[in-house]
Amino acid sequence: MSVARHLSTSGTDTGIHVWAPSATQVDLRVGDATTPMVSGDSGWWTAPDAPAAGEAYGFVLDGGEQVIPDPRSRRQPHGVHEPSEAFDPAAHEWSDTSWTGRQLAGGMIYEMHLGTFTPEGTLDAAIERLDHLVDLGVDFVEVLPVNGFNGTHNWGYDGVQWYTVHEGYGGPAAYQRFVDACHARGLAVLQDVVYNHLGPSGNYLPMFGPYLHEANANTWGSSVNLDEPAVRRFILDNVAMWMRDYHVDGLRLDAVHALVDTNDKHILQEMAEETDALSAHLGRPLTLIAESDLNDPKLIMPREAGGYGLTAQWSDDYHHSVHVALTGETTGYYADFASLEALAKVSTQGFYHDGSYSSFREREHGHPIDPAVPTWRLVTFAQDHDQIGNRAIGDRLTASLDYGQLAIAAVLTVTGPFTPMLFMGEEWGASTPWQFFTSHPEPELGKATAEGRIAEFEKMGWDPDVVPDPQDPDSFHRSKLDWSEATEGDHARLLSLYRELGALRRAVPELTDPQFGVLDATYSDERRWFRLDRGSLSTLINFGDEALTLPLPTGNTVLVMTDASARVIDGQATLPPHSALIVQREGSIT
Repeated sequence: MSVARHLSTSGTDTGIHVWAPSATQVDLRVGDATTPMVSGDSGWWTAPDAPAAGEAYGFVLDGGEQVIPDPRSRRQPHGVHEPSEAFDPAAHEWSDTSWTGRQLAGGMIYEMHLGTFTPEGTLDAAIERLDHLVDLGVDFVEVLPVNGFNGTHNWGYDGVQWYTVHEGYGGPAAYQRFVDACHARGLAVLQDVVYNHLGPSGNYLPMFGPYLHEANANTWGSSVNLDEPAVRRFILDNVAMWMRDYHVDGLRLDAVHALVDTNDKHILQEMAEETDALSAHLGRPLTLIAESDLNDPKLIMPREAGGYGLTAQWSDDYHHSVHVALTGETTGYYADFASLEALAKVSTQGFYHDGSYSSFREREHGHPIDPAVPTWRLVTFAQDHDQIGNRAIGDRLTASLDYGQLAIAAVLTVTGPFTPMLFMGEEWGASTPWQFFTSHPEPELGKATAEGRIAEFEKMGWDPDVVPDPQDPDSFHRSKLDWSEATEGDHARLLSLYRELGALRRAVPELTDPQFGVLDATYSDERRWFRLDRGSLSTLINFGDEALTLPLPTGNTVLVMTDASARVIDGQATLPPHSALIVQREGSIT
């Protein structure tokens, strides 16, 4: 039984433990029975018998009346304000004993939000769509946060019960079924987790102890108190839980730049060390991917070279350069990416801001990446949940681009030098928006959330009058994928292209070559063309509205042509407007 237990406790211990240094009295309530807990070292309290699976339980602090959920609760069947329910993760009979995992190198990620991925919005419903991902060439399914939050639906970043799985998605048993089903199809699972803040409703952790650091607030509220060893262990045990008890293959770490850690060893390094040790024990690769606004390669540098040793990190700069090249939008943080020079730089060096001046931040930003770092350690994308959902109306690229431009985005993402990530529905140019949605039961909290969104958009120059109300249920329902359109017209045509590109990544070794040194990019802002050379491969893009002809070495095989009217004749490539072409010099190995 694994409830509230300090996970370093001996496996023979049948008791229950909770860290509550702020309390002078702690009682365990199981059903109607109350058991006083015994105070121990460093703020830990113990009771001899843990509740059995299925039993409702919680803690009563300092003789109060309220039964408070377990900070390490595995299940909250009636919501985050109600008692916990004991859940035994070992009860699931796994069928993935032959699963040996997947390494990130060479892989492709698919980001999904369970509530909007299917009409039902559940883990079991998502299982029915996994074969679609296999056909697409996906290797990793990245699931937006699933931990418990107050309400029925949101993005997942307002979680307060980090050890639970939201009941609306099916709860922890459904999550185990989902991971099992992914592994049966050869799909690895990455779970998005949030360790930099807690949601605004249902966070009882401060009643137990100093989990939060009020003096170090971030965008979302008080920072997590990483100065406290027990809080660090709370996080590190959670990392291990997903990989051990739920068999996930890795974590995506939300906004690690918001982790305030002044300790000699950063918690990201501790995560990497303990994850590597668990990987060795389990005998399969385990992946940690950081979302970071720092553009600091220290996160992914090996620990023996002074880095933290994480597997990979996102490169928002790549998204920004692709977005601007396709849309021409240069407001807010897009301003520095107006020239195709930005796309050329990120395609060959990983970051655009690597110590250069960022006009949006009004300071120099970032650090260069050592060319010896493998390119796959950067995760890149043309769309993701943030870059769509944090637009005023949650509009995808589909809303403003034609088929040819969407096809260019596909080529740049899937066949680029880095680890590609797709956002659900991107593969067929989904017409549904993906908006910011919440379901705070507290009216004042819903109002504050909506007003905060409007304030954020002012700096980006967007009209606040068009911003949907996050609390309006239609903002959630509008964001659900419409799977029927994937078989129609240009949607089906684009889906076919993504499948072709996914297969090509697996067939052509140079598309997964991890060397920065083989990359060379050229461009013309005036004529709106871009070219990336990578060994024997050349990717040519015409972003412009006019056809153009570019020189090529003689003897080329066309691998991808997004427009059937493109031509490669006698060492010249003719590209129609809004088209892409990938060619390979003849005689090379494929």
